[in-house]
Amino acid sequence: MVTEPIKLTAAEARVLGALVEKEVTTPEYYPLTLNALINACNQRSNREPVMVVDEDDARQALHGLENKELAGRARSAEGRVTKYEHWLGEAFNFSRAETALICVLLLRGPQTPGELRGRTERLHEFGEITDVLAGLQKLMEREPALVAVLPRQPGTKEARYAHLLSGPVESIQMPTALQAAPQNPAAGPEQNDRLAQLESDVAELMREVAELKRKIDSLFGD
Repeated sequence: MVTEPIKLTAAEARVLGALVEKEVTTPEYYPLTLNALINACNQRSNREPVMVVDEDDARQALHGLENKELAGRARSAEGRVTKYEHWLGEAFNFSRAETALICVLLLRGPQTPGELRGRTERLHEFGEITDVLAGLQKLMEREPALVAVLPRQPGTKEARYAHLLSGPVESIQMPTALQAAPQNPAAGPEQNDRLAQLESDVAELMREVAELKRKIDSLFGD
C-alpha cells in the first residue's frame, strides 16, 4: 500500500490512466503491448490535453511507474511480446468507483462531479451524483489525499476536482518533451462527439472480429 505522496510526470499520469482505462474497456487486449499503450496515450478522444507520446516517452514513463510500483511489465503475460499492466489495486486497494474516478481524472484533468459521472460510464456506473461525490470524498480523505477540490471559477455552478498524484494542482505542468498535439480550431463539440463515437464503433468492431476469430479457431481446432 502506498503511504507516501506520489508525484507523477505528465507522461506517467497519461500512461497509468491509459492502462487503467483499457483494462476495463478492452480487456481482450489487456495487458497492453508498447504500441497499443502508445496509441492509447495518444487518443484524440477522452483525453485532455491531447498528447504526442513517443516510444522513448512511454518507456521512460513505464520505468518511472515501475520504480513507484504502480505499473510495469505484466507478471503473467504469455508470448514473446512484452506487455504492460498497472498495479493500482495493489498500491491503493481502490473500489471500482474510486478506480474509475482516478482514471478519468488522470486522463482528462480537473472536472466537475457532473462531468465525472458522464465520463466514467464505461468504467463504472454511478447511479446518482451523490455517489460521485461520495467517491471523491473517500479519495480526499485518504492519507495522503489523492484528490482535491479546486476553487470555483467565476461564472461556474460546480466546483472542479483534481487528482494529486502529480503533486499540488498548481504545480502540474506539461513537460517540454510532451507537447500538446495540434487541434483543429474549426472542430466544434458536434464534430468531436462524432470522432469519439467513430473510435468507439471501431473498438466494438475489433472486439467482434476477435470474437469471430476465436470461434473460427475453436471450430477448426476440434
